[in-house]
Amino acid sequence: MRILITGSSGQIGTNLGLYLQERGHYVFGVDKRPNTWTRDIETLLQDLSAPYRTHKGGIGVEYPPDLDLVVHLAAHAKVHELVQQPHRALENINMTFNVLEFCRQNNLPIVFSSSREVYGDIHRYITEESYADFAFTESPYSASKISGEALIYSYAQCYGLRYLVFRFSNVYGRYDNDIERMLRVIPHFIREINAGRPITVYGEDKVLDFTYIDDCVGGVASAIEKLVGGEIANHTINLAYGQGNSLVAMAGFIGEALGKEPDMTIEPARIGEVTHYVANVGKARALLDYTPQTSLRDGIHKAVEWSLNWWENHS
Repeated sequence: MRILITGSSGQIGTNLGLYLQERGHYVFGVDKRPNTWTRDIETLLQDLSAPYRTHKGGIGVEYPPDLDLVVHLAAHAKVHELVQQPHRALENINMTFNVLEFCRQNNLPIVFSSSREVYGDIHRYITEESYADFAFTESPYSASKISGEALIYSYAQCYGLRYLVFRFSNVYGRYDNDIERMLRVIPHFIREINAGRPITVYGEDKVLDFTYIDDCVGGVASAIEKLVGGEIANHTINLAYGQGNSLVAMAGFIGEALGKEPDMTIEPARIGEVTHYVANVGKARALLDYTPQTSLRDGIHKAVEWSLNWWENHS
């Protein structure tokens, strides 16, 4: 297959691109920044949030021909940062519109990365895909993902777009340690605890569903095969581990892997953040034969080992 991945320089994009290439597929990446981890993914540097252009291809003229599918991962992804800078949520919506126009003009199916944030916090124990209540949107980030989903559903209705929407949840692991660009909690905690510095946990009772990167990529890769092959289309699917863990427990696993006791301060959860989410992954199991393999404890140990090796060899 020939697959275009937007956001190919991010964590999921890098892992997915390398995974697909290792299995003989052609991958073409689009991102507004170079990939800091690998040069093995051919990448066009382009800001997809720029106004839509009417030239052929919609979002660029340098794309390869005969594509089979687009995986749209590009987005500004930090919830509290988009609370502070809500214009970036609008950029997320613009990106999705531009990519959808490209798919419409080229008759391509799309895999879209949505988020567990669309469920909000008020219905915290209801996470079946059809029960998301958009009246309780928590943040501009979640609004941008809700808007992206709505655009996709409208393109399916009006233009026959074939799609799969994934609601991801706290994906972590390999290729997520570019902390200076985007502060992600797990690599940040790994670095700080390893250095003996204090950490701050926002939300003592916050429980989230952490997804190890290999489980995420395996689910998406299965979806690509089935969507291109015509087996399934037009579904919205939770993709996570299916069990909840607190941030405090997560930090404890990092300390365990490093052999160090975390110096931890607890603060209230920040505005806009979901404080309880455990995914119902039954639909992913039924449609994709999805069976996540990596518990948070095991995944944290893998993430710590990878991060330490990376920093040692790239410092």
